[in-house]
Amino acid sequence: MQVHDAKKEAKKISDWIIEIRRELHKHPELMYEEFKTSELVRRELDQLDIPYKSPIAKTGVLATIGNGNGPCVALRADMDALPIHEETDVPFRSEIDGKMHACGHDCHTAMLLGAAKILKSKENEINGTIKLLFQPAEEGGAGGKLMREEGVLDNPEVERIFGLHVWPQMPTGQIGSREGTFLAATSFLDLTIKGVGGHAAVPHLTKDPVLTSAQVITNLQSIISRELDPLDSGVVSISAIHGGQAANVIPPEVKMLGTLRSLTMEGLLNLQKRVKEIAESVAKAHGCEAIVDYPGNDYPPTVNDAEMWKFAKEVGTDMLGKENVNDLDAVMGGEDFAYYTQKVKGCFVVLGMQNENINAIYSVHHPMFKADEDALHIGTALHTVFALKSLEELST
Repeated sequence: MQVHDAKKEAKKISDWIIEIRRELHKHPELMYEEFKTSELVRRELDQLDIPYKSPIAKTGVLATIGNGNGPCVALRADMDALPIHEETDVPFRSEIDGKMHACGHDCHTAMLLGAAKILKSKENEINGTIKLLFQPAEEGGAGGKLMREEGVLDNPEVERIFGLHVWPQMPTGQIGSREGTFLAATSFLDLTIKGVGGHAAVPHLTKDPVLTSAQVITNLQSIISRELDPLDSGVVSISAIHGGQAANVIPPEVKMLGTLRSLTMEGLLNLQKRVKEIAESVAKAHGCEAIVDYPGNDYPPTVNDAEMWKFAKEVGTDMLGKENVNDLDAVMGGEDFAYYTQKVKGCFVVLGMQNENINAIYSVHHPMFKADEDALHIGTALHTVFALKSLEELST
């Protein structure tokens, strides 16, 4: 299938893709709770007569298209939502209070189902296997790691993998990525300062965890400003702080949440080490105790194979024009797509969704996030061509 044919085919089913996306958007589910989402995916695969394995990685789905001979490539979409209350005015806004598809995973799932529909219609022309990975728990649950551990890249062995992500910082009709490290290694931080509470009128009889927390937060920023090479990249962000309930009471403890980011695992581990050392020493100096924990999963950096980004750029140039394909700087966001590219050549590509006319200007993870649905068929077409052209190249 030629690039422009794929785009035309995707445009023909654009309304269907949008309908699926809106159904998903109304019913967001958090990581490893994607039961209805998985059910919808299986329903559509059943209607398309596409075989699949489920459950995999708890709520994931692995579908296959092709004759089973020749090479194997994979396409991936994540399915989970975020614990965010939606504030948009769209008629298909979230029906579940406190949960929202604020990172576009509803779009990712719908675009991949669109590709499944087109690829299935061309199955008799496919020499090889195309795996479709509908993955749970990208938002901190390392669903990609669990999918990989449960064998989605094996039997047959995947030789290339591609993923797409909506990108509201870039206009609709454009794509972007880079060779090498594109997204950061990431870690979450739980930090508790334990002191001695008491009446705010007699602070000398307390060990004030509020003041100590302020000192800890300030001192942690010196890691980036004074310890990190200015030519390197790193993030230490304290993004939540909770302590106390009354104006005249110094609380016994303060809890903080944050995140650490680096473009290498070595850098991330160093940030973790220094955060712990500084928090503990500053707390001790104020007569308090710091308890530092890094819960969940430390995501590795997402590294694109140079050949795969070159390949994706060629596809994008043919489909959208050279002026709409962007070499981007590395980004400090994280992605568990990284677990796939640790093992397989792959490329993670971002898809422009910015459209001021519909107020699609807010970043992902924002309660006002909107996706320009005119871009969805482009994502479907890209998935389709990534798969078919890869099989052609790998067969020669």
